[in-house]
Amino acid sequence: MPKRTSPLAPARPAAAGPQPSRTSLMGGPVPILTAAVLWGTTGTASSLAPAGAPAAAVGCAGLALGGILLFLTSRGARSLPATCTRPERWLLVLGALAVAGYPVTFYPAVARTGVAVATVIALGSAPVFTGLLAWLTGHGRPTARWTGATAAAVLGCTLLVLGPELTGDARPMDLTGIVLAGCAGLSYAGYSLIGGKLITRGYASDSVMGVLFGAAGLLVLPLVLSTGTHWLATTRGAAVALHLALFTVYLAYRLFGRGLRHTPASVATTLTLAEPAVAAVLGVTVLGERLPAASWCGLAVLALGLAILTAPVRTESRER
Repeated sequence: MPKRTSPLAPARPAAAGPQPSRTSLMGGPVPILTAAVLWGTTGTASSLAPAGAPAAAVGCAGLALGGILLFLTSRGARSLPATCTRPERWLLVLGALAVAGYPVTFYPAVARTGVAVATVIALGSAPVFTGLLAWLTGHGRPTARWTGATAAAVLGCTLLVLGPELTGDARPMDLTGIVLAGCAGLSYAGYSLIGGKLITRGYASDSVMGVLFGAAGLLVLPLVLSTGTHWLATTRGAAVALHLALFTVYLAYRLFGRGLRHTPASVATTLTLAEPAVAAVLGVTVLGERLPAASWCGLAVLALGLAILTAPVRTESRER
C-alpha cells in the first residue's frame, strides 16, 4: 500500500511520486475544475425535466443511477470495505450518508428559496465548513492563501448568483430553505473531507468514490421510487436522468476523486465554486438569460480567487 500522508498536507511533488510536474496542476486542480464544469450543467439539464417531476426526485435519480454505475465499474470497490480498518469502515458509512444528504437537502432548498440563494449558501458554505472541519479534527489549520482565495471566491460567487436579485425585487427569505441549503453545504464538505482522507491514506480514488456513491445511490433509491417514476418513462425525463447520472455523477466524481489525491479537501471545495460560473455562462448562451453588471463583476472576482488557488505549487514551496 502506498505511503499514507495527512489528508490536508500540501500537494507537494515529493508526496505524490516521481513526476512533480504533473502533481502541481494536472494531478489536482485540473480534474477538480473539470468536474466543476460538469456539475455546472446540472441546473440547465434539470430545467429540461418534465413539468411533473419532483425536484428532489430528479437529483436523487441521477445519484442513484450514477452512484450504482460508479460502484459497479470501479476496480476494488467491492473489496474496499474488507480491506479497511474498522474506523475507516465507519468513515465510509458517514461519507455515504453525507453524499445521500446532499440531493435530499439541496433540491428542496432550491424549491423554497430559489436557485440563486440555495446555490450561494450551499456552495459558498462548503469550503468554509471543510476548512473548519479539517481544523477541528486536527488535520491542518487553514493557510492564509486558502483563506484569502476562499473569501474572494465566495464573494465572487455571491455577486455572480445574486446579481439579478440585487437589481430587482428579491423574494422573501425562507428560513427552512436557508437551513436546508446550509445542510447541503455541510454534506458536501463532509464527504469531500472523508473521501480525501481515505484517498490520501493510499486507497484508490475510484474505489473510494465508488463505495461512497454506490451506497448513497442505494440510500436515495427508495425516495425516487416513492415519489413516482412516471417522468422517467418519458424521453425527456430519461435523457435528463442519464445526463445527471453519467456526466454529473459518474464522470465528475471520478475526476473529483483523482483530484483529491493531490489536493486538500479544503482547496478542492473552493475550486468547485467554478460550478455556478459555468451554470451562469450556460444560462446566457443556452437559455438566453441576461446577467447584470454585478454578476459579471462577481465572475471576475471568482476567477481571481480560483487563480490564486491554482497557482503552481512550487510558488507555495518557496514560501516555506
